[in-house]
Amino acid sequence: MAEEMLSTWVAAGTTEGTEPDGDAIRTLNTLQTNASYLEQVKRERGDPQAQLEAMRGFLERSGLKVEDLDRLNIIHVTGTKGKGSACAFTECILRSYGLKTGFYSSPHLVQVRERIRINGQPISKELFSKYFWLVYNRLEETKDPAHASMPAYFRFLTIMAFHVFLQEKVDLAVVEVGIGGAYDCTNIIRAPVVCGVSSLGIDHTSILGDTMEKIAWQKGGIFKPGVPAFTVAQPERPLEVLRDRAQERECPLYLCPELDAFEGDHRALELGLAGAHQRSNAALALQLARTWLQRRGCWGLGELKEEALPGAELAGRPVPLAPTFQPTDAMIQGLRDTEWLGRTQVLPRGPVMWYLDGAHTTSSVQACVRWFRQAALNQEKPHDGSEVRVLLFNATGDRDTAALLKLLLPCHFDYAVFCPNFTEVSVAGNADQQNFNVTLENALTRCLENQRTWTRLLEEKGGQDPWLPAPLRAGGLLQPATTRGTLLLVPPAPRPLNSPSLVFPCLAQALRWVAQGRDPQLAAPTAVGAHPHPVASSGAVLLREAAAVRVLVTGSLHLVGGVLRLLDPTLSQ
Repeated sequence: MAEEMLSTWVAAGTTEGTEPDGDAIRTLNTLQTNASYLEQVKRERGDPQAQLEAMRGFLERSGLKVEDLDRLNIIHVTGTKGKGSACAFTECILRSYGLKTGFYSSPHLVQVRERIRINGQPISKELFSKYFWLVYNRLEETKDPAHASMPAYFRFLTIMAFHVFLQEKVDLAVVEVGIGGAYDCTNIIRAPVVCGVSSLGIDHTSILGDTMEKIAWQKGGIFKPGVPAFTVAQPERPLEVLRDRAQERECPLYLCPELDAFEGDHRALELGLAGAHQRSNAALALQLARTWLQRRGCWGLGELKEEALPGAELAGRPVPLAPTFQPTDAMIQGLRDTEWLGRTQVLPRGPVMWYLDGAHTTSSVQACVRWFRQAALNQEKPHDGSEVRVLLFNATGDRDTAALLKLLLPCHFDYAVFCPNFTEVSVAGNADQQNFNVTLENALTRCLENQRTWTRLLEEKGGQDPWLPAPLRAGGLLQPATTRGTLLLVPPAPRPLNSPSLVFPCLAQALRWVAQGRDPQLAAPTAVGAHPHPVASSGAVLLREAAAVRVLVTGSLHLVGGVLRLLDPTLSQ
């Protein structure tokens, strides 16, 4: 089926760029582990401790010792959901104090340089190229029979980030864990100033384990002796696992009070990131920033509010509550000024409103749905009521797609669009977006499965609208169905129960179909290579005529990154 789709559409590739970091990024991409190797790693798991030893070896071959990292005054943050947002809040708060900040995060949305930031900005192409080749050449030069290999993609970038932060003399580095914690390659950090654990959930089960307790054990692996750590409200058992990990590692662990506790005098704290779920990330960031300032002997900590009674903070809690304090002006400004692309982000483009959120776990998709429904409902309704809602979805890795899609049903989408994370069918000229771990055929097969799941979920949801034909089976949606009448022949129900769905081979074609020439950044769809199914042509009419089109893009940060690249070309510069 994927092959049939590929033969149905042909998309032109883009030309190779000549940016100063172009060669560096193409060489970096050769360090990506391919899909079969990833599967082998999952099967063997190997000795995780040996993986950390290998990381130390790579670091030393690059010219750094683990002790050198102590000079970076690191804030180390893990978690399943919101760890990137918590890091972004923390970095922005400390930058508001006039400190020179480093920030290492993953994945990138548009350009790989986003992963390594100084003072909130991705490092320049020139700096990226300089440090890439510095590290790459040192590792090449130190190859011998005993150390013949090069570090994989994420390991390499982690080592490179440490070089950047040390040589550019940052005052501190906020470091986001890649996957897990205990055996993540960032965990060669010996002496962070403070650690944080954002909200826990089920993700990366093939690597971290299939229960919250197993995942909590992995996350607690970043705790270090004598280094204070903070976490947000967690389910009881995972919180107990974190407490036990902290005790065995002699790490003082505290639970963050809710953000409400910091909002005295009826003054709500304004957050730069939308959505109620960002409040716990902001509460974690306040504790991380204040503790960092305190341990580094800095000024302007924020006065502690009334202390809790001795022992009261443990009442009914496995972990003591951290103190609340009066946020300083710099803290208030930092929370307000935080930006983090692709998380609860709205891009208004005339009649087309794009809602972007890289949620990819059940709990983060739940939070995304709450945000989208509130954000979409808060918008003025078109006078004639003609509003079309579109879901653009993809999911990667070992995620339970059916569970994620089921959570999206209450949004009552008129159309669901599934497509891979590739901006074009040919990505040869787009090195930042290349991922050798995923073939186009595999990605399209996954999209067809998602489409099948969506159709099944809609059927199960509660019968069919009698005015509309029953949903087509997946596969049928990809060929012209001459025997079927066009959809929506009669006035539809306000929200059709069986939202039609389409699969496109790349994001450029999917976005052009959704926008129908009404977004100035996107060309109108052409007749050549048009989607063959009647749903595409009947839907195009509705999309062109609707007073408002609301598009939720979710399921994958990589998907959101590809969409951002197409909707905002300045991000690629």
